[in-house]
Formats: sequence, structure tokens, C-alpha cells
Amino acid sequence: MDVEAGERLAVLGPNGSGKSTLLHILDALIFPSSGSVRFAGREMSEKGLRDRAFSYELRRRVAIVFQNAEAQLFSPTVRDEIAFGPRQYMAEHEVGRRVDECASKLAVGHLMERAPLRLSAGEKKRVALACAIANRPDVLLLDEPTAGLDPRSVRLLTEIIAAEHGAGVTIITATHDIHLVWEIADRVCLLGEDNRPAATGTVHGIMSDRGLLERHNLFHEHIHRHGDHWHAHEHEHRQRDE
Repeated sequence: MDVEAGERLAVLGPNGSGKSTLLHILDALIFPSSGSVRFAGREMSEKGLRDRAFSYELRRRVAIVFQNAEAQLFSPTVRDEIAFGPRQYMAEHEVGRRVDECASKLAVGHLMERAPLRLSAGEKKRVALACAIANRPDVLLLDEPTAGLDPRSVRLLTEIIAAEHGAGVTIITATHDIHLVWEIADRVCLLGEDNRPAATGTVHGIMSDRGLLERHNLFHEHIHRHGDHWHAHEHEHRQRDE
């Protein structure tokens, strides 16, 4: 599987298909037991990451937002959380501007002095995304980004994805939400329940193939009865947020 610079790719699949695992591999948080992953022409391996210059470049250019945003929040305030990444390579007076800019984008400016772990699930997700874009990455990895979000926050998320893509950022989103895919991707990689790519193609090509989606447990035909009549219609298979 190849991902081109500037592309918006959705990694789609049912629960247990390996979507989160794939994103963790792409961020070099874990390493594959077979095969290899290359970034900027270099292999992302335990040996390769021992090169401090390459490791720094990778961490600077690739950012991830976990499905459970709380797992990546650790600072005493939201302001410090967003500032953590930029402080590794920017002057402090520049950090402040970057933090305010990202907080405004994600509508978390009113939370800046709050403790991240005391926020709601949706607020934590927005703070984690603000942290990710604060580094101005070349690649943004989003794991089930709409989990726990209300409709307004989902709309804000899609707008942020569009803006980051417009700025040239490569965006890879792992999701089971077949409706979201139309809004946040140009291409889809469908993972099967055997943890292997089952199909890759355009959003229209994959999402219009009802049989393909049914075979991979993303939705099914729902049959129910009203009085003396039976009705059938397509029914999306949704996972319960963890």
C-alpha cells in the first residue's frame, strides 16, 4: 500500500480489522512483524529510529491523534499541552502565537487554563487535535476521530481536515463511519477481518460497492415488519465507542 504526499486516505474496516494497529505502525509506535514501512525513502524500523536525526524528523513531520485522546494528554493545562510540541524547536515568543492559533482553530481557547484530563471526551479530542496540528506536520494520522463527538464537533473536525489538506498535509484517517468517508477522503483502503487490505480505490468506487461493504461487515440489509408487510433497507453496522 502506498500513500502519496498530500493525499487524503481513509482506512476503513470493521472492528478488529487492524485500523488502529496500522496507524500505530505508520507513526513508528510499534513495528511490523513482517514487511516494512518507509517514510521519506527510509525504513521505519527500530534500527532506523536509533538515528536521532531521522527520529527527530519523523516525530516532527508525522502526528497522530488516538481514538482515546486521553491516552496522549499529560500536561497540567491545555495551554501547556498544546505548547509541548512547538517548545521542542521554537522560541518561546513564537510558541505562544502558535498555541493561540491552534486553540482558536479547534475552539478550545476558553479551556486554556483547564486540566486536560478533566475535560469532556469531545473537548479532549479537540485538544489532542490542536496538539497535533501545532507541530504543522506533513502527515496527520487520525484514529476514529469522530468517536465521542457531538454533531457540531464533527463538523468542526471535517472543516479542520479540509483546511489541513488545503495546506498540503497528508491525512490518513482510520474509521468505521461510512458516512464520514465521503467528507474526509479521496481514496479508501478497506481492511478485511483477516487484517489484510481487501480493496483500495476511490471513495466513489469503494463506497458504491454495496456487496463489498456487506461482505466486510460495514452494513447489512435490515429486514423488519410493519403489520402484515415486511420491509428491507440498508442498515449501517456501527461500533460502540470504547
